[in-house]
Amino acid sequence: MRSKTLKWIVLSATLLVTIIVGVQLYWLQKVYSFEQRQFNTNVIKSIRGVFEDLAMNDSPGLNLADLIKAPSTNYFVFEADTIPQKDSLVFWVRQEFADFDVLTDCELGAYSTSQKKYVYQEFIPSPASRYSGTKEISDLPVFHDKDNSDHILLYFPHRSKYILEQMDFWITSSVILFLALIGLTVSLFYFYRQKFLSEIQKDFVNNFTHEFKTPLAVMKIAADVLAQENIVNQPNRLERYSAIIKNQTEHLQSQVERLLKAAASQSRDLPIEKENIGAHQLIEQALNKVQPLIDQKNARVELKMDDELTAINADRAHLELAVVNLLENALKYSSDPHIVVETGKAEDDFFISIKDNGIGIEKKYLKNIFKKFYRVPTGDVHNVKGFGLGLNFVKRIIDAHNGKIKVNSLPGIGTEFRLFIPNN
Repeated sequence: MRSKTLKWIVLSATLLVTIIVGVQLYWLQKVYSFEQRQFNTNVIKSIRGVFEDLAMNDSPGLNLADLIKAPSTNYFVFEADTIPQKDSLVFWVRQEFADFDVLTDCELGAYSTSQKKYVYQEFIPSPASRYSGTKEISDLPVFHDKDNSDHILLYFPHRSKYILEQMDFWITSSVILFLALIGLTVSLFYFYRQKFLSEIQKDFVNNFTHEFKTPLAVMKIAADVLAQENIVNQPNRLERYSAIIKNQTEHLQSQVERLLKAAASQSRDLPIEKENIGAHQLIEQALNKVQPLIDQKNARVELKMDDELTAINADRAHLELAVVNLLENALKYSSDPHIVVETGKAEDDFFISIKDNGIGIEKKYLKNIFKKFYRVPTGDVHNVKGFGLGLNFVKRIIDAHNGKIKVNSLPGIGTEFRLFIPNN
């Protein structure tokens, strides 16, 4: 569950960064388009100023916008009735560019239709240009129109670089924002991973203590019996409780190995090792582990075993531990325990039912009983101790088997836990 949460956090953070970066790129594109339009506007204003300065068109009432064209991104062409002197044209173009902040290099060419060539060309460097050292005149293309009129061509070879320079603030701020978001995402992932590892350690300690609690309680009861003075005169009883201590010791040893193996892994999932196990044998072994507790409370245990059910595919140790936890709870929450253990099939599932006559659970608490550290309020019953980990661990075991748990309970009547394990 935690691993899924970690993946969700990382995916959400990545999605958020992607959205913010996408929005930032959108605005950069909008700013770039604005700067492009602004550059075009400034160039057109400069050309109009040149027209006024040199009286290059004698047609009154003619819209200057009809005389100015932009056949390509970096080119501007404007028609002229007469081609002015080179020095005058270059001078006024410089002046108008300076007035309207067209601060990038330009190549100028005057094309004569009668001569069918550029009669002169000039490189006009900008004082603010970083490329003013490059003054080579390129071969300017010829843009013919239907009127075949003389025209002046302006070519801006560094237009794109100039506009990007105008956007330095936006680009720098976007890069800083992007790096900050990446850093935030990495930090979030790192801190959540540290929390994730801390939770694994806590779970390991919780599972460790809970899995050892019942065996130690059983061994204590058996040791108390063996400490009785007349035990030597009861060889059958002596042998029985000695065998219980031996079995519980072996169980603790196997659990230590399993827990250490689980601790070596960073996975929050239980290490399930399925095998074909005898269903009846599993129940008998679970009952043997809590037998001293059964004897101590003079409990009655009734078995209803399905004779046709011989084997199931499950993890022996974990499923047995789940049954032991439920048996222990059934003994714990009843003053005169009567426990019914039943096995059987329900469609494609194998089920184990453990029913008791204890104090029961009110319906409003049922949705919380599998939460870690949750304990159902027991009213005036104060002699029941625990940490609220047993049912949570049972739920994890059944979830690891892809099974489910159903709970039926009536306050003052008792509770039934039915575990469903897919039989495949």
